Amino acid sequence: MKQSLIQKYNIPGPRYTSYPTVPYWNKEGINKQDWIDSFQKSFMESNSSEGISIYIHLPFCESLCTFCACHKHITKRHEVEEEYIETVLKEWKLYVALVNEKPIIKELHLGGGTPTFFSKESLKYLMNGIFSIAEKHPNHEFSFEGHPNNTTKEQLQTLFDCGFSRVSFGVQDYNEKVQKAIHRVQPFEAVEQVTKWSREIGYTSVSHDLIFGLPFQTKEAVIHTINKTKELQPDRISFYSYAHVPWVKGVGQRGFNENDLPKNDEKRELYEIGKELFAELGYEEIGMDHFALKKDSLYKATINKTLHRNFMGYTANKTQLMIGLGMSAISDSWYAFAQNVKTVKEYQKIVNQGEIPIFRGHLLTEEDRVIRKHILNMMCHFSTSWEADNMKIKNVENHLKLLEEMEKDGLVNIHENSLSIPEKARPYVRNICMAFDFHLLENKPKTQLFSMTI
Repeated sequence: MKQSLIQKYNIPGPRYTSYPTVPYWNKEGINKQDWIDSFQKSFMESNSSEGISIYIHLPFCESLCTFCACHKHITKRHEVEEEYIETVLKEWKLYVALVNEKPIIKELHLGGGTPTFFSKESLKYLMNGIFSIAEKHPNHEFSFEGHPNNTTKEQLQTLFDCGFSRVSFGVQDYNEKVQKAIHRVQPFEAVEQVTKWSREIGYTSVSHDLIFGLPFQTKEAVIHTINKTKELQPDRISFYSYAHVPWVKGVGQRGFNENDLPKNDEKRELYEIGKELFAELGYEEIGMDHFALKKDSLYKATINKTLHRNFMGYTANKTQLMIGLGMSAISDSWYAFAQNVKTVKEYQKIVNQGEIPIFRGHLLTEEDRVIRKHILNMMCHFSTSWEADNMKIKNVENHLKLLEEMEKDGLVNIHENSLSIPEKARPYVRNICMAFDFHLLENKPKTQLFSMTI
């Protein structure tokens, strides 16, 4: 891959976990009743057929990891668990009260924060509360994120007994200097132990999250981390690009500065080394930054063209409706997005007043929904077509004009009514999607909103 292309196209750009992206949601927000109407419409259209997804944000962490850009609440006081879970269950009941049939949950994910901050008793209480007024889809897939340093065998067993079959462990990097810089020191033995326990219990998919582009990270560090990962053979590997966004309030990216980060070609080389090593180990590349063994459901979804992407990342299942519960969680009805308030205190106050705690959102226009489908196609399948009536793009020629330079560089193939992205161009998929992002094109940011694309 030409180094000059990376320098040319490595610009700030969205990650497209949603479209429109959060900075371009309606500035006036979303009326709460409009969100409820959107939720009810989507629920009635999809619950009986495909089921729904639930994301539960469990925000507490005992210490701050300085690479993290998630919404979290740092505390060592575990007495906060009970009140928070009670509030999540109250929020869930507010949603269920708005519909006339039991929700059928196909996909459920516990994210954070640190879900394994919570005791096995708290996690069981949470799941019992969710399913006291809901059913599990026959083909459900439930997953959670675990911290290798504090995940216990009892927590793993409890969640497995509640129907969980997937677990993801945040590893990031095994190099001691890198771990100290990001305030995430964890020995290989801790990761080995929780991976072993998961398989003994019966989890069918164990994932390890790795990050490239971290402070002080070198080629040797990445090779070492992947060689250690090889010993455990996780079913999936997420190999994320570190998103340096220190201007975002509350992310806590400190203890290092931009001069400590690998840049441009150096950073991309870390990914290419990882990709090559993963291929040698039998992993297939899935979408952006994900790899899976052929036995894993994520690989099967890629082959079957059912791969989906939402606020939880890549998923093997698509549901039209995803409800986000908890502080800062984002919901998606396909027709609208809504995000909950971002502090634990305000979240608990609003829910305890009997209100759904959203503070911003976006009602998608018909044009939004069309562009969203194309961006999803490019992110998941590296191709898209606007031949069908329901995929027509207004003024498509203007968008294609923006891709002429990328076409000359061999990064996109433009056909009469479609486009495809060659394998070598996958690192540039975010840049290609940006050419169709009419919100971004009409209102280019005056300050940096996004991390770098490559």
